[in-house]
Amino acid sequence: MNYKLINCEQLLKKITKKDELFNGVYCIDPYQNCEFGCSYCDSSFDKTIYIKNNSDKILESELKKTKKGTIIIGSVHDPYQKAEEKYKITKKILEVIKKCDFPCHILTKSGLILRDLKILKSLDCRITISILSINETISNIFEKNVISPKRRLQILKILKNNNITSGIALIPILPYIIDDELEDILKTAKNHNADYLVYKHLELKGEQKIYFFNLLKKQYPDLIKKYKNIYEGKIKPDNIFTENYDLKIKNLKTKYKLDNKTV
Repeated sequence: MNYKLINCEQLLKKITKKDELFNGVYCIDPYQNCEFGCSYCDSSFDKTIYIKNNSDKILESELKKTKKGTIIIGSVHDPYQKAEEKYKITKKILEVIKKCDFPCHILTKSGLILRDLKILKSLDCRITISILSINETISNIFEKNVISPKRRLQILKILKNNNITSGIALIPILPYIIDDELEDILKTAKNHNADYLVYKHLELKGEQKIYFFNLLKKQYPDLIKKYKNIYEGKIKPDNIFTENYDLKIKNLKTKYKLDNKTV
């Protein structure tokens, strides 16, 4: 993996459509591309991570003339990927957000977020931890460079114990692969004190789609035909397919009290 320092002219982006998933008004990605290399994510194929070196200065200038609203940090690329250990761009951004008194919502699957626990506790902040399964084998197949789901759930509990509003993103939902553990995922999230659970169905396009299908052929050859049926000519399953998932998840969120509106 290569790191390249760049200076950006703009950091803060206005979300143009209503953000139904995370309820943000603005978004920030401290890094361009992601070194976690998850097989379902199209931000993992470029082997160069661009470090937005002047982020804090640009952001402070932008926020001084911006109307208050929730900032999503890590909308596309994880803000706590390995590069953050050295460059601390996300930490600098949080310090600016605190100084300018903006609310934020951080999306990550990295344990490095605990490094910034002190500043997180001082912010109007919520944190969403991403998982796709609580099965270690499934996680290792699709996101082998990420800490285990068990560790991510422990991080969630630590955040909650520090009075930080936190929840789980079941993203993406892998059709047929996690069906049998769906209830266990929500139950486990609740047992680790999650305030909420949000989810999104798997999207496949371009090079990422080819890579994902090649991985399926190797790991789940019996599912190839099913995946072709629901993704042939499409980047995501249609509503007819997803509505059964949606109904089941809705009922489970109600059962485990994970359907509140804190996001």
